[in-house]
Amino acid sequence: MALKCGIVGLPNVGKSTLFNCLSNAKAQSANFPFCTIEPNLGTISIPDSRLEKLENLVNPQKVIPTTMEIVDIAGLVKGASKGEGLGNQFLANIRETDAILHVLRCFDDDNIVHVDGQVNPIRDKEIIDVELQLKDLETIEKKIQSLSRVIKSGDKDAIKENDLATKIKIGLEKGTSVRALDFSKEEFDIVKGFNLITSKPVMYVCNVDEASVKSGNVHVEQVQQAVKNENAEVLVIGAKIEADITELDTYDERQLFLEELGLEEPGVNRLIRQAYNLLNLQTYFTAGVKEVRAWTIRKGMTAPQAAGVIHSDFEKGFIRAEVMKYNDYIEFGSEQAIKDAGRFKVEGKDYIVEDGDIMHFRFNV
Repeated sequence: MALKCGIVGLPNVGKSTLFNCLSNAKAQSANFPFCTIEPNLGTISIPDSRLEKLENLVNPQKVIPTTMEIVDIAGLVKGASKGEGLGNQFLANIRETDAILHVLRCFDDDNIVHVDGQVNPIRDKEIIDVELQLKDLETIEKKIQSLSRVIKSGDKDAIKENDLATKIKIGLEKGTSVRALDFSKEEFDIVKGFNLITSKPVMYVCNVDEASVKSGNVHVEQVQQAVKNENAEVLVIGAKIEADITELDTYDERQLFLEELGLEEPGVNRLIRQAYNLLNLQTYFTAGVKEVRAWTIRKGMTAPQAAGVIHSDFEKGFIRAEVMKYNDYIEFGSEQAIKDAGRFKVEGKDYIVEDGDIMHFRFNV
């Protein structure tokens, strides 16, 4: 599934450094604004320890993890909504993503200039919030204008859309992002059709120094307090440390470095998993001697929809799904042992796939 997370932030907050660590791409990283102009796109593997365990049990010819796309979008500046600093291009790039990773500078370093002269993550967050909200306000005003003509005919759907658009307009004028407004699931499904930037799920990524990577710092605490009512996630990571980890040659060297920092795994692994969850995604597996493979689906997908991720013919001609639970596979060690234990399930078209399901599909084209 071609879903994308966009990395945004002010210039010089560590976006491109973080992107390089995530994707192993080499986006230019320099100590001045607008180093990134065109968005850099990277396809990253989702770290999943379950794949390794399945590999040990099945001993396949190959193992294929699931992936996600990350886009490094150029640094936004004040006035972006009015076109300042290549603003229109940047905002268009953000609009094309499915979720936002908002990187905030939460470290002090006199050797790295701050675009506004001093480190203040709350001010930085608000600068970008305002620019995105202003752009959304412009979009929603156009939507209300276009709906006004349809409402006159008494169209009930248009009236409902207009009520929601008006609620959004009032919220944006008060400085409230769309995701922080209160909507029912049905209403939010309609709102998503407006394609507003501040309706996208967001994770605030606090980029800290080495001393703060485990426990955070006062900047991180300020961010957590500022976003507590925003329906958003907060993650603490040290982009420079992550860059140092990627430079180490062996797994053992990386593990030793992590142990010295008191960390169990690289921060990018946590970031990737949380970004995956932010997109409302989950994983199911296919397992056989040719390959063990992870597949990405949206949470709530049915068995035929999940089959369609492999090939559209699987969904069209779906007959049934044969399902094993991951924990059962680990406990019993093989498909036959699961069958012998009576834990092998055959499911129909209405089955909602669960994270970690191991599945075979039967279909007829």
